[in-house]
Parts: sequence; C-alpha cells; structure tokens
Amino acid sequence: MHGEYKVPGGKLVVVDLEVEDGVLRDVRVAGDFFLEPDEAILAIDGALEGAPASTDAAGLAARVTAALPDSAVMLGLTAEGVGIAVRRALAHATEWSDYDWQLIHESPQSPALHMALDEVITTEVAAGRRPPTLRVWEWDSPAVIIGSFQSLRNEVDPGGVERHGVTVVRRVSGGGAMFVEPGNTITYSLSVPEALVSGLSFADSYAYLDDWVLGALGDMGIKAWYQPLNDIATEAGKIAGAAQKRMVGPDGGPGAVLHHVTMSYDIDADKMLDVLRIGKEKLSDKGTRSAKKRVDPLRRQTGLAREQVIDNMIASFRNRYGLTGGEVTAEEMARAETLVRTKFATDEWVARVP
Repeated sequence: MHGEYKVPGGKLVVVDLEVEDGVLRDVRVAGDFFLEPDEAILAIDGALEGAPASTDAAGLAARVTAALPDSAVMLGLTAEGVGIAVRRALAHATEWSDYDWQLIHESPQSPALHMALDEVITTEVAAGRRPPTLRVWEWDSPAVIIGSFQSLRNEVDPGGVERHGVTVVRRVSGGGAMFVEPGNTITYSLSVPEALVSGLSFADSYAYLDDWVLGALGDMGIKAWYQPLNDIATEAGKIAGAAQKRMVGPDGGPGAVLHHVTMSYDIDADKMLDVLRIGKEKLSDKGTRSAKKRVDPLRRQTGLAREQVIDNMIASFRNRYGLTGGEVTAEEMARAETLVRTKFATDEWVARVP
C-alpha cells in the first residue's frame, strides 16, 4: 500500500507498507523532507512496524515521537504527517495527479445559481459523471452568503441589505457569513472525489485542499498559511475563508467533497459592516476598527488586477496537476436552475434557521 501526504507548510511524506494479520509490516517512510541524524529514519520505520492497522493517525504519530532520539531534528516533516500518510495508504487514498482536472470559469451568474451549481457539480463528481472540477465564480450582483447553520437574523442586517441592494443566500456548507461584490471578491470551488481526502480528518482535509492556493499566492509574493479551522491568513490578516460539504455517492457509496473558498480581493469595509451583524463588538469604535482590519485585501498585497490574480491562480493549479477547459453542461444548468426555484431562492431555505 502506498500513501502520500504534503505536510502543510512543509514537505512531502511518502509511506509504503503491507498489512499482515492486522498489523503494519515492511514500513518504509520517504520524502523530500530533512531529518537528522540519518538513523532517525530507521527509528521512524521501526516505530510503525507491527502497529495495529486500526491505529489512528494520532496514535501512529505518538509511536513515532516516542521512538525518535532527543537529538532528532525534523524540517518539513512532522510525526503527525507520518501518521496521516500511513492512514492514507491504508485507505487507498488517491493523489491530485491521479485525475484529469477540469476548469469551469464562465460569465457572471446570480448568487442563488452559484449555490445551486456547487451542489449539482459536486453531486455529478460523486456519481462519477464529471471529473474533479475547479470552478472559478463570477458574481452578477452583491451578496451575503450565510453558512448552512447560521441564524439569518443574527448574521444579516435587513436595513443594510435593502440600502445596498444585496441578495442574501444560504449555502449548503457550514461556516460563517461572507460579503461579496462583483470585482471585489475571488471565489472558487473544488469538487473532488472523496478518495482524494481519504485518511484525512475533517480538519486536515481543509489544509490539504488549500495547499495549492498557498503555493499560488506564494508565487505572487504573498506568504500565506492555513489557519485552523478554515481560514487562509497572512501577516497582514485574513485573506480568505473556506467551507466544506460532503456528499454521498449513488446508493450511499463513496461520494465527493465540495471545498469552496472566498478570497477578498478588495473590500468596502463600511458597506460590509452595514450589511453584516458583527456582534456586540460592533457597538464600539474599537470593535468597528477591528472588524474592518480583520480581512486584508489581495489588491493591496499583490498590486495586481483581479483578473491577473485569477489567471495566476489557474496557471499555478495547471502547472501542478494539469487542467483542461470545460463548461457547465446543459443538463447540469437545467438542474441548477430547478434547484434555484425549489430551494436556494426560497424563503424556506434562506430562513431555515431564522
């Protein structure tokens, strides 16, 4: 069995192993990390040899940590990363390069239609009728997107929404509210087979699916990192928030994961504070300043036009994993438009948590 895991902010860990009588055998750990002293790699292999195949990633990491000499130095490698790579091997996880990725980047669409397209496309990936897909959104109007479990009245100021002509929609994933305007936001979705994140915890899957965009930002001179549970941050502040939804496959079989990210290219902080209820903190000047500073736009950090940032991100993904152009099919669009009418544009869905 073979498993790979890229340590967030670190290096690739590769594990090859066999399972005999329910325990790990012939374990070999490799990768492009740095490790001192040389014999520490043998200690890692030995720590995993004979471990029950049912041991979780934390238990495997504990075995590795206990076996390493006090003098061991790991750069780009963690005991937790080794444990995750083992679990991915045992789960027969796939890798990014195992797939033919498709790009969808079409004309501006309504907020409710974007919500519906996420559901339809990810369902198609789960059913095996569509390849793994990167979809870059374009917005036709300003919107507030609230998480699946958020209270509408707690998150949205109805007066501000009316003043600024903002549409309120609810997405299928959890997480917090996002304020977006055309031209000021970069939003994308990854719809991926569940096998790509096999062996990863829910939290680890966020870091794993965010890794490519951290590299893309780095190519543009931005040192960014994954900040648990679902943020992408820089020294200047948060620049993006992610959310996920797992969807089961046909007949309850292996499904797909929707991982979507909203990045702040530019932001009208005053308008954001007028349409979102920030909470009691908003009542003080200090709180208002804090809320405005919390999200730091990509426009200021890159100095690039929004379209150029998007082009750079797409090019980075293509260089890493390959990416061919695609489109929403007529059947997918028809299903999405039906979902808009029956779900995403209805008061029952938007206010399902009043």
